[in-house]
Parts: sequence; structure tokens; C-alpha cells
Amino acid sequence: MKFVLGLTGQTGAGKSLLCDKARDNGFFVVDCDAVAHKVQQTEDVKIALCNVFGSDILSGDNIDRQRLAQKAFASKEQTELLNKTILPFIVDEIKNLISRAKEEYILLDAPTLFEGGADNLCDKVIGVIADREVRHNRIVARDNLTPDRAESRINAGKPDEFYKEKCDFVLTNNGSADEFINNFDILIKDILGGIKNG
Repeated sequence: MKFVLGLTGQTGAGKSLLCDKARDNGFFVVDCDAVAHKVQQTEDVKIALCNVFGSDILSGDNIDRQRLAQKAFASKEQTELLNKTILPFIVDEIKNLISRAKEEYILLDAPTLFEGGADNLCDKVIGVIADREVRHNRIVARDNLTPDRAESRINAGKPDEFYKEKCDFVLTNNGSADEFINNFDILIKDILGGIKNG
């Protein structure tokens, strides 16, 4: 019987730092952003996205991710449109990856876990949050965005309360990366210990 752990959270909160630690603990990690990128190149999804956001999101035969992001993160309504359009395709591919994985423990690294209904595939969910200013600075540095673009991306996301209400566990990442990863490691070991003892 496989155990599926969801990992979600706010943009810039540091969620991606945790995947290597999950692998160290024996998890097969499904990078849902990578799945989304792969799915976006399929004809069905390209057609669906062009119908919603316009054919100018194409660069040649492929989706231009930057052009799509500019439109999709322009407002919460646009972000929800993106999610409704692409997430059903992504969830189908995630199900395929889970069923084919040889590992007993699966981690879904999924920024839009709840929006796409992928939380229904999970036994437990961890949410990662951080203060707005901390996230802003990380996004500007990480993605080479202007401050205004970083604010737009933050505004398109969910507030702390969303994760506190929906997730089984919440980790706050306002300190050092080492402290954050260590807290995650402790939590993972507690979760796995509970499974093995349960």
C-alpha cells in the first residue's frame, strides 16, 4: 500500500528546498511543475490553453511559459482560469506516475495541490508558508522579476489561513534554510513513524 504525502505552499516560501530531504527519507518525488510543463506540450493542452488565453502564448509550436505566466498571473481570476484549464490533465498524469512508482512513499510537490483536486490523492498534506516580505525578496532574487511582477505573483496566491485550514501540517520558513530543512526532517520522521506504528 503506497503512502502519498502532499507538499504545497506559497510561492517563495521555500517548498522546493524540501524535496531532496524527502528523497533521503525514501520518497519518490513527483515534481508537479515538471509534470505541468510536460503536459503543456501535448496537443490537447495547447489547444485548451490557446482557447482560454489566446494563440499568442505560443512560440512556434510550443507554449511560451513566460507569456503564459504574464497572462495567467495577472489576476486571481486569470490564475483560477489557468488552474481549471490545465489541472485535470496534470492530475491524470500524476495518477499514472503514482501507480508506476516502485517506492512505497510518494511526495507530491504541488503548488496548486488543492486547486486541482490532487489533495484527494494524498494521505497527508504539508503546507509551507512564510512572511510576505520574505517571499517577495526570495522571488525577486530567484526568478529575476521586477518588484511589481513579484507582488502580482504573491497576490495571485493564497493567504496563510488557506494552508492552516486545509493542511494536516504547516511549516513556517522565515529563518535559515538549515533550520527549515531540519524541521521538515523531524516532521517526516514523525509521519513515517506513525505509519509504521499504526
